[in-house]
Amino acid sequence: MAKNNIVENQKVNLIENGTKIKGDIESNGDFRIDGTLIGSIKSKGKIVVGTTGSVEGDISCRNADISGKVKAQVNITELLSLKASADISGDIKTAKLSIEPGAKFSGTCNMGNAPNTAIKFSSQNDEKAKPK
Repeated sequence: MAKNNIVENQKVNLIENGTKIKGDIESNGDFRIDGTLIGSIKSKGKIVVGTTGSVEGDISCRNADISGKVKAQVNITELLSLKASADISGDIKTAKLSIEPGAKFSGTCNMGNAPNTAIKFSSQNDEKAKPK
C-alpha cells in the first residue's frame, strides 16, 4: 500500500531454482536469482544471486550480493559483495567492493570515479592483482 507516494512492504522478486529466463529484466525493487537468467537485469534496489543462481548478461543496481555464477558486466552504485561461493567473470564498476575468501573473480574492477584505477584480477591463476 502506498502512503505519501512511498511504497510500503515491498516484496522481493524471485527467480526460483530450476527456472530459466531469457530476456531483460527491469525492477524498481529488490530481486533474488536462484535460477538462471540469460540477459540483463537492472534494479533500483538490491540484486542477490544465490548459490544456485547464474546470470549471463549485464547487472546494474544499487547493491548486490553474489553467491552464484555470474558472467556479466556489473555496474553497482554502492556496494558489491562477493560471497565465498561466488564465481564471477566480467568487468566490475562499483563504489565499494567486498570479497570473501574463496570467491573466484576474473576480470577488471574500477572503483570510485578515478578513470585509471582499473585493476585486473584472476584468482584462477593465483596471480596477485596488477594495476593496468
